[in-house]
Amino acid sequence: MQRLYDFLRRHPTWVDGFWALVLLGISMVGGAMNRESGGTDNPCLTVPVTVLLCLVIALRRRMPEKMLLLTGVLGLAQLVLDVAVTPADFAMLVIIYTVAADGARWASRAALTCGLLAAPLSQIRWPQDHVNPWGNVLIAVFQAVPFVLAWVLGDSIRTRRAYLAQLEERAARLEKEREAQSKVAVAAERARIARELHDVVAHNVSVMVVQADGAAYVLDAAPDQAKKALETISSTGRQALAEMRRLLGVLRTGEHQESGEYVPQPDVEQLDDLIEQVRTAGLPVDFKVEGTPRPLPSGVELTAYRIVQEALTNTRKHGGANAGASVRLVYFDDGLGLLVEDDGKGAPHELYEEGGADGQGHGLIGMRERVGMVGGTLDAGPRPGGGFRVSVLLPLKPAL
Repeated sequence: MQRLYDFLRRHPTWVDGFWALVLLGISMVGGAMNRESGGTDNPCLTVPVTVLLCLVIALRRRMPEKMLLLTGVLGLAQLVLDVAVTPADFAMLVIIYTVAADGARWASRAALTCGLLAAPLSQIRWPQDHVNPWGNVLIAVFQAVPFVLAWVLGDSIRTRRAYLAQLEERAARLEKEREAQSKVAVAAERARIARELHDVVAHNVSVMVVQADGAAYVLDAAPDQAKKALETISSTGRQALAEMRRLLGVLRTGEHQESGEYVPQPDVEQLDDLIEQVRTAGLPVDFKVEGTPRPLPSGVELTAYRIVQEALTNTRKHGGANAGASVRLVYFDDGLGLLVEDDGKGAPHELYEEGGADGQGHGLIGMRERVGMVGGTLDAGPRPGGGFRVSVLLPLKPAL
């Protein structure tokens, strides 16, 4: 049964053709009975009009506007040639409904107009005997009701279809927007993870390299110092591994986990540990905090930590053997200031330009992205008199 229903839906013209044949048969039988009972209709006129009206039923969905025009011509021919109303005139109701539902707007308005005129013209052409003029007017009004109802039903179907189409379009648009937002979120998350990986790897591995070089240099002359360097390498490696596990946890679950193997995001309070680790790696660092410490938004906490970490890593990479650094953390009323300076050789010019001509300035690119994400400003470049300076201002909001 379902297959038959699907077949009929795919071939609506066949369905309309079937009903056209049914209507033609009813009209022919009705015309024959009328003639047998002494009717005065002319078969030479009635049959062609009936066949064409049935054709309107068969082709109404293929060409609704053309069938409406054909119906109008046939209606006028019936009035002019005195072809009495037949069952085939039911096609007028059907085509009015079809045009109101599926046809062009001008055709829909024309169908309503023709429907309103059909009943009065019919009543004028074939008035009822023994009925006064007001009675004929009342009959015309009642005869116009089916035409109006057919148009209203068709227009309601049109409105409902348009509403459903609008809902489907809106749903499709929202789905596309959700997909786009999802892609943007994924890209942002990947960029964030890439920055995190860069910070973790660059900082911790540079510490391990420095300590390994120092251990190799004093291995025979000062075994105790070599042992201490190896211990630093071990602890730094464990810290890097913990950070990597946290980032892998983000990739697996999509959210930060603070239990089990995963550690929380670093914050400003951990700067002491970071700077102590850098000092242990052989870089003298002067660290001062100015202003009154207070709770910070988590994004600002992480940004401040990573900026200091990246700046000190760059000092170790480019500052030279005898470089020293200073870190200032300043709490303003409406912001947090960071100033990281060193007295080393400074980074090559192409590395502190945005991106760098050689494409290696990823650390400073990451700094700018982090600062931009929290609405801050960053200034990085050579220091007067030598060395390098990173100056950052991060806006503060009360921590919730």
